[in-house]
Amino acid sequence: MLSSLTTTTTSWQHNYTKSTSQIPCANSFPSTLIMPPVSLPFKSTISASPSEKMADQAPRTDDMSIKEKTLADPETTEMDLKTGEVIEDLDAAEVFLRQHNFSHAYLAEILQDEAACKKLVRKVNWTLMPLLCGTYLLQYIDKQALSYSAVFDLFTSTGTTSDEYSWLTSIFYFGYLVSEWPSSYLAQHFPTGTVLSCFVTIWGSVLMLTAACSNFTGLAICRFILGCFEAPITPCFMMLVGMWFTRKEQPSRAGIFYCFNGVGSMVGGILFYGVGQLDGFPVWRVIFLLCGGLTIIWGIVLFFFLPNNIMTAKFFSPEEKALLIARSQTNRTGVYNPKIKMSQVKEALLDPQIWILFLFVLCNEGINGGFANFGKLIVKGIAHGDALKTTAYGIPSGGFQVFFVFTGPYLASKFKNIRTYIMALYLLPTIIGTSLVWKLPRSNSNGLLVSYYLIGSFVASLVLALQMPANNVAGYTKRVTSTAFVFLAYCIGNICGPHAFLAAEAPVYQTGCKFIIACAVIQLALVVALRMLLMHRNKKRDAEFGLVSDMDTSEETIEDLTDFENPRFRYSY
Repeated sequence: MLSSLTTTTTSWQHNYTKSTSQIPCANSFPSTLIMPPVSLPFKSTISASPSEKMADQAPRTDDMSIKEKTLADPETTEMDLKTGEVIEDLDAAEVFLRQHNFSHAYLAEILQDEAACKKLVRKVNWTLMPLLCGTYLLQYIDKQALSYSAVFDLFTSTGTTSDEYSWLTSIFYFGYLVSEWPSSYLAQHFPTGTVLSCFVTIWGSVLMLTAACSNFTGLAICRFILGCFEAPITPCFMMLVGMWFTRKEQPSRAGIFYCFNGVGSMVGGILFYGVGQLDGFPVWRVIFLLCGGLTIIWGIVLFFFLPNNIMTAKFFSPEEKALLIARSQTNRTGVYNPKIKMSQVKEALLDPQIWILFLFVLCNEGINGGFANFGKLIVKGIAHGDALKTTAYGIPSGGFQVFFVFTGPYLASKFKNIRTYIMALYLLPTIIGTSLVWKLPRSNSNGLLVSYYLIGSFVASLVLALQMPANNVAGYTKRVTSTAFVFLAYCIGNICGPHAFLAAEAPVYQTGCKFIIACAVIQLALVVALRMLLMHRNKKRDAEFGLVSDMDTSEETIEDLTDFENPRFRYSY
């Protein structure tokens, strides 16, 4: 790199020099790269006469020229806007860059420093991923608390029937459905990390209250409230991954934290196997008390350590934040904008891509709704009714899930535009495993168990589908809306799925098996349609506007544009 870097910021329509005695390297981001905060005049893009240029040196007082924005970072300055430019149309990252005097040409320069980028990615991994993974582990254990309780003494202790149990699994997702959209917008308009930590703490409290229930009504109320407070977790996590990581990195990061569903299955199985040895106290109550207490503690950890966004993250310097923004800018999806824009809401609801993803997730979670809640009862039939054996047999399914959920997104990250292929491929073991569980004789215990473990491969397809809105939708409100809308399908599928498993058909559940196979086949057709749609959009844009490079962002202002509005946006498929 050069020892003195002069950048011309064409988007700001003026020149200024950023001189430094030190250049960013793999070991540090020197503070000498930042000039003392000053107010920069952003002129109109219309050519000015000499007299107008002289007049422009004086402070401007018109309403559109000077706006002030206060961020959580203490080093902010007044910021001038171009003529006709509105601050709400700018991404919060663009506001941050202007207030700290970072030009886009400078960002393009530091983005070439691969060593610095790798070091920063490691820091983000260790700062963000443990928090996401820990939350997902606890969330899955908490979700499975009901199914493990059913294996032990929930039915006898509360007088709950098998049909009522189906409704207990569904009513959780009614709460999810009601809360999904409002909670997602709450997390957009207010600090995301703070909102999530509060929701986690409250859901832990609800779990502990569940242990005090003595009948179906009390359990149903607690399950509904629990669904309300778990609703924003996965959508917001997908949004955070979309903010902090590049397109290439996003599937693997989403896969990593989603793997902790499988880890949670194994940890929960071991934990509840130990709890199952207790005598003299209802095992199901201990399960809920234990899960709730751990979750409350974790919610407090999130409150202090989970960052709200790049611009206000406590553990990163302004220089590191600038590089993070530069990396995020290559996605062309925007970084963060708290203003809710109704035009983007409308665009999201009219986008065929979002409707295909909605139907895909609906079918996928129809499978999950039945498999997650009745899978343990299928295994209980294989274990001939032994509760402890059932718990032990369920532990390997977590290992299989970790394998599927890690390898699918990992492969999607390593090779360009194979995500839809991976989504289709990982549905095939589900079809095979379900067919074998349905048709194999009950005496073939080993074959039935392996077949049961194969069914869980569909979750890898789900991870990639849930990541699509964060990856393939630009405009912050449109992205939030799309993510929330797709998660409505997540809720509806989980509500419907359990009712395909009829108590009279236990332990085979023939109707449930047919339902899973049908949903998987429909998903195969949908993923083909999705790939064709996105390929067509990219080819049309290439023909109209030419090819674009992900790294060529030196002249781009970070505006809150949707993928329909930005001709440089290209879809991943």
